[in-house]
Amino acid sequence: MAIIEVENLTKHYGNVRALNGVSFAVERGEIIGLLGPNGAGKTTTIKILAGYLQPTEGTAMVAGHSVVEAPLVVQRTLGYLPENAPLYLDMAVQEYLLMMAELREIPAAKQRALLSQAIYSAGIEGVLTRTIGTLSKGYRQRVGLAQAILHQPEILILDEPTNGLDPTQIVGMRALIKRLAESSTVIVSTHILSEVEATCDRAIIIMEGELRANAKLDELTQTSGAVVAVASSVKDVETTLSATAGVQSVKKMPNANGFVRYRVTGDKDLELCPIIFDVAKDKDWRLAELRPETRTLEAVFRELAEKGATR
Repeated sequence: MAIIEVENLTKHYGNVRALNGVSFAVERGEIIGLLGPNGAGKTTTIKILAGYLQPTEGTAMVAGHSVVEAPLVVQRTLGYLPENAPLYLDMAVQEYLLMMAELREIPAAKQRALLSQAIYSAGIEGVLTRTIGTLSKGYRQRVGLAQAILHQPEILILDEPTNGLDPTQIVGMRALIKRLAESSTVIVSTHILSEVEATCDRAIIIMEGELRANAKLDELTQTSGAVVAVASSVKDVETTLSATAGVQSVKKMPNANGFVRYRVTGDKDLELCPIIFDVAKDKDWRLAELRPETRTLEAVFRELAEKGATR
């Protein structure tokens, strides 16, 4: 059973429709990238999942509970890091985390162990006595993350977790997200494509309040094409491949080190590489490369945006 189930989720802000009939499910243990441009509806979606907003229409179930009928129960299962972490800048880090442990109603007997685990997981053991307002943006994000994982939630929702971080901090945050996913289901909301490629198993893409894609990354980026590099001495490669069953087109690409590369496209869902390999073996071609052709996530994103613009 999915740990999150969203059905026909719709949200209006006055005359503005922020979400329009969005449906998806998240399985336990997944790292999901909730992807879309600014203003697409990502933050509205996660605020509904976290019980901060009520949908205009549709349902959202988190760990078997309705976000409308049982928001407090849902919130106990969640760790939530908003884009701007809810921190008290005049408090010391350890003072803030102790307060959050009390607000989370963590029993006193368990607080020490859970605080220690969250502190070391977030990598903030060296700044516990410092005032939050004196910390860098990266460390503030880590403190916000520590409060989100303090109660060992089943589900962790991170809204733009690398916003404002420097490259070194971004790499550290990515590694941390992967470690946290070993014990929690993680949703990362972002408009940064590289974040999804680096950390996520599956992408849910929302544009203009509508669901445009929901698939594993390799499924989103795969194509019906293949790339093959054949020794330049081989003749009639284009003719031979074009006559092969299932092949739709063959286009020559730039040469590389005495080999001629070709982009071959075929029928939908056809695995071209085994077919091309059999042809090459039969014709005794010398190959330097044979691989499926893939698109970047950026290309997928651009294609989805263009389709939306032409509707």
